[in-house]
Amino acid sequence: MAQAETIRVAVGTQDTTINCATGGLLIRELKLLEKFLPHDGTYKDATYDIQWRNFTSGAPLTNEMVAGKLDLGAMADFPGSLNGAAFAKAGRRSLFLSVLSGSLTGSGNGVVVPVASPVQAFTELKGKTISVPFASTAHGLLLRAVKAQGWDPERDVTIITQAPEVAGSALKANKIDAHADFVPFAELFPWRGIARKIYDGSQSNAPTFHGALVDAAYAERYPEIVTAYLRAAIEADRLIAAEPEHYAELIARVTGIEAEVVYLFHGPLGLQTRDITWKPEYRQALKTSIETLTLLKKADGDLDVDRFVDDRFVRAAAAQAGIDYEAWLKDYAQAPLKAVDAGTGQPITDVSRVAQIWVTREDKVRHYASPEAALAALATLEQGGGSARVVYAQDRNSGIKLFAAQAWYVRDPERRLSAFLLKGDAEAFAKAKGGEVLDFAAARAGAARLSAR
Repeated sequence: MAQAETIRVAVGTQDTTINCATGGLLIRELKLLEKFLPHDGTYKDATYDIQWRNFTSGAPLTNEMVAGKLDLGAMADFPGSLNGAAFAKAGRRSLFLSVLSGSLTGSGNGVVVPVASPVQAFTELKGKTISVPFASTAHGLLLRAVKAQGWDPERDVTIITQAPEVAGSALKANKIDAHADFVPFAELFPWRGIARKIYDGSQSNAPTFHGALVDAAYAERYPEIVTAYLRAAIEADRLIAAEPEHYAELIARVTGIEAEVVYLFHGPLGLQTRDITWKPEYRQALKTSIETLTLLKKADGDLDVDRFVDDRFVRAAAAQAGIDYEAWLKDYAQAPLKAVDAGTGQPITDVSRVAQIWVTREDKVRHYASPEAALAALATLEQGGGSARVVYAQDRNSGIKLFAAQAWYVRDPERRLSAFLLKGDAEAFAKAKGGEVLDFAAARAGAARLSAR
């Protein structure tokens, strides 16, 4: 019974792992937990002791949960599996409550190289030294990518462990050949000009996600509180979907991770899609992570995913929010873009070549139906003394959002532009469809000439 009781609600967050934002940072900053905690029935006279602890990775967060110092936490699939294994080793259980965000193809994890490196593709890393945070979801990605090449991870590459903050310095100093990392570092390092992205997790076609966990004993004692936490997460998701630029700025102020990077993930057509539902692919991602961690001797393989995943609470929270959980479960679309072209005023119906400009001192991102339209608008903007914070493009093959300045382009015979993360993909597209391969400088120069006519 919760009556006349002071109830602790202790939540572990990963603020800089920005895809956990709807399960932590935004709930905390917007006081959404306070909004949804129960105050009726057995909770009529209860008071709440809400505690927040921020971590840079999942492992120390798990340690605090196992030690009984935290009740809930948010983390990715690999550290989440380690959480379940750590609880089991202690003779207890944790539950994976819901997904918060994810990618069915694996985008969000990635591999970067130093800016001056000649490497353009993962296939060129044989014999090289690659760093990665061990036992992370990026570690799993790296091992899958190595395996896909038919390489021996013990002989054909040298894999060393490095935390993101160490890897950033190593990349700048050219002390490593490449670095694999999780959200948001494969995008943050290129944005800050210290690396180039040469492999996106979507190339592995292996689902990955971030989600929320709870101590099972806590969930059994306070099921309504667990549901309230997930109800707060759903509200955070609704808010950021409605105003992605505004909340990207909020996340930036709290974390120091630039809003341009946050929007790359959380804006429409973002790098990952926010999703509360337990799609079969995310359940499989957990099974894959357990298998990989067992191979790495980080887990014993006994964790039963079907018991570990418990969707009762998120279904209850969805029902309270008036959301059809089953419909969302079947919805595999990216965060949708419902917009008109900023130049023509016409609705954008084909998102395969969408490009966007976040103009300096503007609150909203401008949307364009094509890269050539966006780059022509950029030229006009700059000719008038304006500037862009960032330009985005969508990869023509995978659909992932890119920083346009770091993409490759193909200009076809009709002078239409298509964007690609990888130079090799652009070259293959140009060979198949006709056209020439351009870097960003050449693409924008061509658009500027056209806009000047």
